[in-house]
Amino acid sequence: MADLLAANAQSPRNKKHSARPKSVILLWLAGGPSQLETFDPHPDSATSFGSQAISTTVKGLQLGAGLEQTAEVMQDVTLLRSVISKEGDHERAFYNIKTGYRPNPTVIHPSIGAILCHQLPQPKMEIPTHISILPNQWPARGGYMGAKFDAFQMGDPRQAVPDVNSYANEQRQAQRKKGLSIVESTFLKGRMAQLDSQKTFHRQSMANARRLMASDQLKAFDVSEAPKEERLAYGDTRFGRACFAAVRLVETGVRCIEVTLTGWDTHVNNHENQGKRIKTLDPAFAALIKDLKRRKLLDDTIVLCGGEFGRTPQLNSVEGRDHWPKGFSMAIAGGGFSGGRTIGATDPSGEKESPVNPVRVQDIHATIQHKMGLDFEQELITPVGRPIALSEGNLIQELL
Repeated sequence: MADLLAANAQSPRNKKHSARPKSVILLWLAGGPSQLETFDPHPDSATSFGSQAISTTVKGLQLGAGLEQTAEVMQDVTLLRSVISKEGDHERAFYNIKTGYRPNPTVIHPSIGAILCHQLPQPKMEIPTHISILPNQWPARGGYMGAKFDAFQMGDPRQAVPDVNSYANEQRQAQRKKGLSIVESTFLKGRMAQLDSQKTFHRQSMANARRLMASDQLKAFDVSEAPKEERLAYGDTRFGRACFAAVRLVETGVRCIEVTLTGWDTHVNNHENQGKRIKTLDPAFAALIKDLKRRKLLDDTIVLCGGEFGRTPQLNSVEGRDHWPKGFSMAIAGGGFSGGRTIGATDPSGEKESPVNPVRVQDIHATIQHKMGLDFEQELITPVGRPIALSEGNLIQELL
C-alpha cells in the first residue's frame, strides 16, 4: 500500500506544478453560516426578514451588511451561490465538505489538505505541511492515506506552539537521545526477521519531531513579532490572528492550512448571532486577501471560505434559521481564478428549493484538485484493496 501511494505521488504528471497554485487556505465557518446574511443577500425579499445588503467594488454584486471590508476585495473573489449537498447533519456535512465524499462506514476519506500533501511533491519543510488552526471536534484527517497526513493542530497563534519545547536542559536531552538509541538497537536485535522497523516509522517520526523543535520555521506561527498594524488589520481576535498566521505559513511553504471560526449555528436569534460572527470574519477575510496580494502570494494560493451548509430561507418560531444544504454559498479566491463574479443563484422568494446552476460539493473538490495540477479522476488503492478516485466531482467550467 505504501509503495503504491508513493508511486502515485511520484508519477510524472504530478511533478508539473511550476505554474500551478502551491497552497490552499480553508476558512471553515463551523456551524453553517447564513448565505442570506453573508454572501447571497436578498434585501427586501420574502427571505430577508429585515437583513440588509451593501454594495461592493464589483458593480451589481452585493454582500450582507457588516461585510464592508470584504466588499472592498470582491474583485478578487468569486461567490459560489448555488452549492448543494445531501448532508444536513453537522458531523456528516463537515465530513462531506472537507473530503468531497459523503460518510461511509467502510472507509475514512482523506480531507482536501491530506490529498494535496500526499499527491503533490513535498517542499523542503521542517514544520508540518498540513495544519489546522483553532480546530473544533472534527479537524482534517488523513483517512485511508494514514495518520501522517492528519492536520497538525494548534490554537490561538498568540500562544506558543504546543509540545515543541523540551522540559530538559541540553545535556539531559542528549543523554535521553543516547539512551533511546540504545533501547531501540537492543529491541531490534534478533527481531529483524519478524519486524520491519521501517514500517513503524518510529525513528523517522522521532527525527521529524526533533527537527521541528529546532526549526526557525516555527517563527511563522508567532504573529506577535509582526508589526502591530499588520496584526490588527485582521482584527484583534483569535480567528484574525489565525488568518494572519495562515498567510505567514503559506509564505514559509506550508501546503494547506485550515482556520476555523465557530458559532454559526443560529437556530435562535439568527440575525444578531450571525452579525457577531460576521464582525469577526469581515476584517480577517479581507486582510487575508489583501495581504496575500501584497506579498504576491494570491496567485499561488487558493482561498476557500464557507461552512458545512447554509441556513433556511425562512425564520423559525424563535427567529432562527435552521440547516439548509439545498442552496448555500462559498467564496473562492486566488489560485489564478478570476474574481468579481457570482456562479449560480437562489430564489429570493424561498419557494424554489433548487438553485440555478447548482454546484455540488464534490465539484468544488475536483476543481481545486485540477487547478493544483492533480488528475482528480485518478484512483488510489486503500489498505483493504478498494480503488477510490481522488474526487467523484466534475469541473466547474464557469470558475475555470
